[in-house]
Amino acid sequence: MAKEPDAKPAEGTAPVPAPAAPPAADGPSSAPRPQPQGGKQPDPDAPKKKKKPGVPPRRGKKLRAHRRNIAKKVDDAGQVSVKAAVALLKSIKRAKFDETVEIHMNLGIDPTQSDQMVRGTVSLPHGIGKSVRVAVFCQGANVEKAKAAGADIVGGAELVEKVQKENFLDFDIAITTQDMMPQVAKLGKVLGPRGLMPTPKAGTVVPVTGDLAAVVTEFKAGKVEYRSDKTGQIHAGVGKMSFADDKLAENISAFVEAVRGAKPSGVRGNYLNGVVLSATMCPGVRVTV
Repeated sequence: MAKEPDAKPAEGTAPVPAPAAPPAADGPSSAPRPQPQGGKQPDPDAPKKKKKPGVPPRRGKKLRAHRRNIAKKVDDAGQVSVKAAVALLKSIKRAKFDETVEIHMNLGIDPTQSDQMVRGTVSLPHGIGKSVRVAVFCQGANVEKAKAAGADIVGGAELVEKVQKENFLDFDIAITTQDMMPQVAKLGKVLGPRGLMPTPKAGTVVPVTGDLAAVVTEFKAGKVEYRSDKTGQIHAGVGKMSFADDKLAENISAFVEAVRGAKPSGVRGNYLNGVVLSATMCPGVRVTV
């Protein structure tokens, strides 16, 4: 068995001193680091916590005060005439771009009844202030007529195939001649959900004896299509903020009268429950009609 080393130093030799403790470092680093609660160290590589979707950042004090002043001004005005509503919208405008003026109408209809659906078109006296892309499904001599009237996209069976297979929807209004309707009917699932399906009620199906060039010209000039939604309301653009007050008022009045004239025969009681004017970045103003 191996002998254990003698703990005592041999005679005549100096004892080996014990290693000295390292000197304490000066400054705050000498203090022990505080441990987070729970004993877990934060991971520097962990992704930062994201904000909740749909929650906008907090607005500044100036913007909040400005919005409160605008809301108070609109509330104090109450229900006003069309001309007064246009003037009020322009006085509270704060966006730097040319905002679209919109009209929202609450109708006293039963949207579950198909015979109470409100749909039609109206030619605004001064247009809507923006270019409209018109696609025309036609063939034969109507192709040149549509192009001469200013249609942006013109085609027959090849255009139907392009929309069906390539999901081509680079247009705002779709017009078709009656002879093309059997082929365009195939596009119901594509155009219908987007509100682009041509229908006789909207004036976008031109009969054989109809004037295709006149229909295209009207829509290019600012003919607006309206349709009640599942809540019984109608929403449409009626011009731009840059329009003169009287021109905007004329557009609004023409739109209201067109919807009033399209009242279904089955509606009882109040038909126009309320009309509100608004702009892209402005609150709604209640209008007397």
